[in-house]
Amino acid sequence: MAQPVRSIMTSDPVTVEPQTSVTAVARIMRDQNLGAVLVTEGDRLRGLVTDRDLVVRCLAGGGDPNETTVAGACSDDLVTVGPDEDLDRAIRLMREYAVRRIPVVENGHPVGIVSLGDAAMERDSRSALGDISVARPNT
Repeated sequence: MAQPVRSIMTSDPVTVEPQTSVTAVARIMRDQNLGAVLVTEGDRLRGLVTDRDLVVRCLAGGGDPNETTVAGACSDDLVTVGPDEDLDRAIRLMREYAVRRIPVVENGHPVGIVSLGDAAMERDSRSALGDISVARPNT
């Protein structure tokens, strides 16, 4: 029996507007212990930004994180899935596009994120990736 993405996705994803500063997004990630935030315009998905994106696309390039907006750091060529799609399809897409997270969209609106860690925990919670996914952050 197919398992829907909805069953393991993180619901109510944190979102920011494209003009939000990289510093503000980094603080949100730190304070809420997140590795990714969705970028939206109104209620429409525009992109996804990860902690790695902030470092590689902004800081490593010499950008001022107080002046640089998340629009310049986010991925905007996204692969998405619907909440009722089969989890196996989401995993295939992660593998095919070499991504660790996929936004979950319903009727054009973001409703969640499914991550490689979520899938690992669901499929084999005793795997190394499963263990890492539930470990406390080392901050």
